[in-house]
Amino acid sequence: MYLQIGTEDFIKTEDIIGVFDLDNTTVNKATRDYLNEAQKADVVKTVTFDLPKSFIVTEENGQRRVFISALNTATIYKRIEE
Repeated sequence: MYLQIGTEDFIKTEDIIGVFDLDNTTVNKATRDYLNEAQKADVVKTVTFDLPKSFIVTEENGQRRVFISALNTATIYKRIEE
């Protein structure tokens, strides 16, 4: 099944490793370091022009990706359940 995370962006639900709230998780230095390293590795894709509220970590064929989304985590989980 596919999950819409942006206007034109979809990901496979089976590839999702985790969904994280940006406000709550970026307080932790380890999370900020992880996102910085992902940015340096060029695996971060921002799928919104609005204020980002969450990030989604996926892995497909051994390749990790991080998607920055304007959707909050509750909306993402609701879409996964549907």
